[in-house]
Amino acid sequence: MLPIELDGTPEALEALKRAVADALGGGPAVLPFTDPALRDAMRPAEPAEPDTAVVIATSGSTGAPKGVLLSARALTASAEATHARLGGPGHWLLATPAHYIGGLQVLVRSLLAGTTPALLTGQGFRPDGFAAAAAKLTGGPRYTALVPTQLVRLLDDGGAGLAAAKTFDAIVVGAAATSATLRERAADAGVRIVPAYGMSETASGCVYDGFPLDGVRVDVGGDRIRIAGDVLAHGYRLRPDLTAESFDGGWFTTSDRGVRHDDGRIEVLGRADDMINTGGVKVSANAIERVLGARPGVRDACVVGLPDPEWGEAVVALVVPEGDPPEADELRAAVRAELGAAATPKRVEYGAELPLRGPGKIDRAAVKAHLQQGSPG
Repeated sequence: MLPIELDGTPEALEALKRAVADALGGGPAVLPFTDPALRDAMRPAEPAEPDTAVVIATSGSTGAPKGVLLSARALTASAEATHARLGGPGHWLLATPAHYIGGLQVLVRSLLAGTTPALLTGQGFRPDGFAAAAAKLTGGPRYTALVPTQLVRLLDDGGAGLAAAKTFDAIVVGAAATSATLRERAADAGVRIVPAYGMSETASGCVYDGFPLDGVRVDVGGDRIRIAGDVLAHGYRLRPDLTAESFDGGWFTTSDRGVRHDDGRIEVLGRADDMINTGGVKVSANAIERVLGARPGVRDACVVGLPDPEWGEAVVALVVPEGDPPEADELRAAVRAELGAAATPKRVEYGAELPLRGPGKIDRAAVKAHLQQGSPG
């Protein structure tokens, strides 16, 4: 297996692009990484599992290293279905880290389209840097993939970054949920976004704006969303136990709950393990976050359950305000009116931003630790 160390430089990304092209053609499997400890956990000296083109190494929500095995077939199926949904092959801007599946797929899509991607390099994401990278794209259609935090920064910018965002035919927004407020802001600003749901195990987003990509099947009949199709990974690196637990009969069982609406649109309700048991009643942290996120003056919110001697778990919210913070009692009243008393946060705290883990994913463990520090007593 060929480990490719990524440091954010154009040279490293060019090396990864060549390696991925070789892997798609049957060459050595590729392990893109930035963390040497994570690389070592993938044991790159041992042969890659059969039919593996790329191993996406992650630390997972628990911090335990895990490698997702993706075949050339899965990567290609995802890229081709994405182009079919967006309007055909185009020119891509890579704006997210290439060792995550969202960034890697930008390279795969560019390879299949026969186009050269523009690269957003350097430390952090800045609207002016995004605008400069976008200016290097020639021809169309123009696409990029962002996480919600990046999109918010472009919308807040109001200058060159926002102007550049408006030039894209589609901006795929994934890695974390796109709130209704963020959708409205993008539409009002004239930015064409496509919220996506997916993960490394599905070779990136596989449900676009609520509807599965061509060739993808989604089952929401049980307590977890299940996904099938050529986009699926074929297991986990050197973990047959995890593979057997999650992949069964051509289906991958996610950690998320969902519902299918009458028009066929799939709504992701949040992770099954994000349920909070308060006073013997189970409430959805994701549902509470949606209510809070729709309130005026709220940019983002994370809801967690904290140990409580009376309730077992107390519902507590960390809110990122938009301008002047809304009154906590107003936010609590909105949740009570829509979801009932049990879901109403016992406490609302405010912060400048939510801690993130990976590309745009909220670090709930860090949120819990922060809120516990402010717990009374």
